[in-house]
Amino acid sequence: MGDVFKFLNLPRDPGQKFESEFRRSRFIEIYAPLAKSDAADQAGRCLSCGNPYCEWECPVHNYIPNWLKLVQEGKLFEAAELSHKTNSLPEICGRVCPQDRLCEGACTLNQGGFGAVTIGSVEKYITDEAYKQGWRPDMSNVVKTDKKVAVIGAGPAGLACADVLVRNGVKPVVFDRYEEIGGLLTFGIPEFKLEKDIVRRRRSILEEMGVEFRLNTEIGRDVEFESLLADYDAVFMGMGAYQYLKGGFPGEDLPGVIEALPFLVNNIRHRMETLPEGEPHQSMAGKRVVVLGGGDTAMDCNRTSIRQGADKVICAYRRDEANMPGSKREVANAKEEGVEFLWNRQPVGIASLAGGKLGVKLVTTRLGEPDAKGRRAPVVVEGSEETIECDHVIVAFGFQVRPEAWFEANAIRTDERGRTLAPERQDFKHQTSNPKVFAGGDQVRGADLVVRAVFEGRQAAEGMLAYLGVW
Repeated sequence: MGDVFKFLNLPRDPGQKFESEFRRSRFIEIYAPLAKSDAADQAGRCLSCGNPYCEWECPVHNYIPNWLKLVQEGKLFEAAELSHKTNSLPEICGRVCPQDRLCEGACTLNQGGFGAVTIGSVEKYITDEAYKQGWRPDMSNVVKTDKKVAVIGAGPAGLACADVLVRNGVKPVVFDRYEEIGGLLTFGIPEFKLEKDIVRRRRSILEEMGVEFRLNTEIGRDVEFESLLADYDAVFMGMGAYQYLKGGFPGEDLPGVIEALPFLVNNIRHRMETLPEGEPHQSMAGKRVVVLGGGDTAMDCNRTSIRQGADKVICAYRRDEANMPGSKREVANAKEEGVEFLWNRQPVGIASLAGGKLGVKLVTTRLGEPDAKGRRAPVVVEGSEETIECDHVIVAFGFQVRPEAWFEANAIRTDERGRTLAPERQDFKHQTSNPKVFAGGDQVRGADLVVRAVFEGRQAAEGMLAYLGVW
């Protein structure tokens, strides 16, 4: 029996974190990978709770204590197989999940102040190291069927759906408008959180399993949706949420005001050397930048601007730090790298100033009474307006779903916010109002976490397998 009190003498260690000065100029992940002995030691800190809160808090309900135990015992391939039973992208979720408010936030060790088990670091270690040693998904028992499914969108929901389908003998063909798979995993999340070789490796794994990708292909432009209905047994839609949310104040359309997602996509394509011909690189080098917003996308813009060589980066958010919607870990990383935060500041306008500069008009807020969801609404403090001068403003207020033009003609219904109606609780999970079409991820939920998109993609695949008579 192992040392059940290891947590008393061995502190939490997510891996070596590179110094902020080193990070500021490099688009690489900021944590070094765990060594074999360190991964085993960190896994050994787990108490193997009889009712594991970490597992319940995880949106895909990973068998966390079980694969931690396998890592501790040195059974790496078994751990890799087990982690893939619930999660199609474990090495990616290990990197980008906000574990501090999910599995690690629920860890029993937090209650005694011992520091949570480093679940995310061990999770990415499992697939990274197993792949190096030759592990590949076990497809030996798969019985192929004559069914094939079109998957629209190679983001986390689409990839997860394709993974479950191909493991059950159904041929998935994945269409995506970008030049590489991943959706926002590749083009929205910067390399300092997720290096792109990790996504390319996952593409290789999926292709070896039998998933086919048709990239640079947009449904409705290059391929008609109706042709998918005619040529495939079912269709899954996982197109995500890409439409920019505006603040509704004057000056948002001025030159120098940039939307968050196009800025991030532009930088990543520049680094991948895939920028479309004629599209210039949007660099903040030598500039004074104001980022508006408090979520993870805002943190990505802050930290990207720092690495591009911005003179100064200021992030303004309308609530206080405790009520920011983003990961606390990402806020801490941004602070370490030199981002200045203005809490309780709400933008009310952007003006053109002399010399091509911009002036961001902010008012101070205080938190009022909680709303229906329990969040305290910001209330403007009278007479508190100030103007911050800058060269660029990056607006990161989040994203929403945009229904496609071909939805109505194909009887695909949406709600008042444009989200596709495809509930889990019905005869065939995540089936839309068109019986042959299923949907999941941000397209159904609205902008949300990668891991929740993975879960819904997997659930939708199960719905399709039942619909196709495979299960």
